[in-house]
Amino acid sequence: MPHRTASPRRLLRSLLRNQSRRRLSRPRNRLNSVPITYTSNEQVEVYRFSLPAAILAPLVAVFLQVFVPLRFHFFSYFDLPLLVVIFFGVARRNPVTGLLTGAAIGLLQDSLTGHPLGLYGIAKTVVGYGASSLGVKLDVENAGSRFLVVLFFYVVHEIVYFTVARGLVGLTLQWSWSREMGSALANAFLAVFLFALLDRFKQRT
Repeated sequence: MPHRTASPRRLLRSLLRNQSRRRLSRPRNRLNSVPITYTSNEQVEVYRFSLPAAILAPLVAVFLQVFVPLRFHFFSYFDLPLLVVIFFGVARRNPVTGLLTGAAIGLLQDSLTGHPLGLYGIAKTVVGYGASSLGVKLDVENAGSRFLVVLFFYVVHEIVYFTVARGLVGLTLQWSWSREMGSALANAFLAVFLFALLDRFKQRT
């Protein structure tokens, strides 16, 4: 049998059909194919801590804060109890627990430093509640976000402390933005390393 060759018209029609099929198979809006990722409240990890870790970490932080500055004056720029309050707050993500943790650590710090009882207690209660409430909405697990969170809550802590000390207790304190921002930056840098160390004591719920 002789071999038949396709006519030019048939070849042109087949090419046009193939092109039309390819166009129809392509998505009309490529923007719809871009995946959108977000973190919902259910996806945020909630952690708990063993009883020894939950008790020893605040106690060590408070005792270091009380006694180390007596020998090394530069250590007074840091506030280890505040960093512990923020860490437990964003890890547990429970505003009530964060509030109680901040109140307990703050009152213990007041009792050992000779300050009027309630100054650190009130300031750290506000920070504990705020850090826990923020932890419910955001996943604060990387170094950059931790740095910014500590930077923010350190300033909040100092403003609350200054307001209560001046307004309710009547202490003569002087506010210095340069000192407070320097201390905030120092605490934020320290928190990045301290939080990485405390991460080892986390337990998933």
